[in-house]
Amino acid sequence: MQVTTKAIVLSALKYGDNSLIVKAYTLSDGLKPYLLKGVLSAKRGKLKTAYFQPLTQLELVAVHKNKGTLESIREAKTSYHYQTLHNTIAKNAMAQFLAEMLSNSLLEEEPNESLFLFIETALQWLDNHSEIANFHLFFLLRLTKYLGFYPDTENKNYIYFDLLEGSFTNVATLNPMLQGENLNYFKSFLGINFDAIHSVKMNKTQRQEVLKSFILYFELHLQGFRKPKSLVVLNEIFR
Repeated sequence: MQVTTKAIVLSALKYGDNSLIVKAYTLSDGLKPYLLKGVLSAKRGKLKTAYFQPLTQLELVAVHKNKGTLESIREAKTSYHYQTLHNTIAKNAMAQFLAEMLSNSLLEEEPNESLFLFIETALQWLDNHSEIANFHLFFLLRLTKYLGFYPDTENKNYIYFDLLEGSFTNVATLNPMLQGENLNYFKSFLGINFDAIHSVKMNKTQRQEVLKSFILYFELHLQGFRKPKSLVVLNEIFR
């Protein structure tokens, strides 16, 4: 079946000498893997390798057989042209990290329009703003809303957040817990929007500690979730 759909590139792996396997999150069908035969050697054609950088926003004409196999792309064009995302060091590192987080978190081959629109508009916000040091933290927190494990904000004044239960508590258990300074930063992100993320003031070490907790939160709630390899680069950039 031929479909025309918006898509956000999550990863592109070289296959053989001149092909790519691309994983993309599509508006029409959720997660989709594509085989792009010969794209690395084609000097002319409708598919350019530059289209398949992490988090590129595309409009695709694709063939979806929906049999659990690799699909094919007939045409691709950018649906939103990034101005800064891929050509500034900090944003590019963040894009690599978020693409890996999304790739490890989005597993459903079924459409989710609200999730797609959230990712699309959040990335456009990132492209258009300069105070972005906390962007990935807030993005991941909001992402949990669509993945089904957004924190239960009842009892927000309690002194612990149980990462396994996803709720606040006054009782320490053997479960991984957020408390003290890290808990206060975590609470600061609840109930704000992207335009307010710069108001949460953290240094490099504090930001890394909070991010470590967020990644653990994903690990606890998503079966088979893998820690992103690009985390090392991200931590080096945001000092």
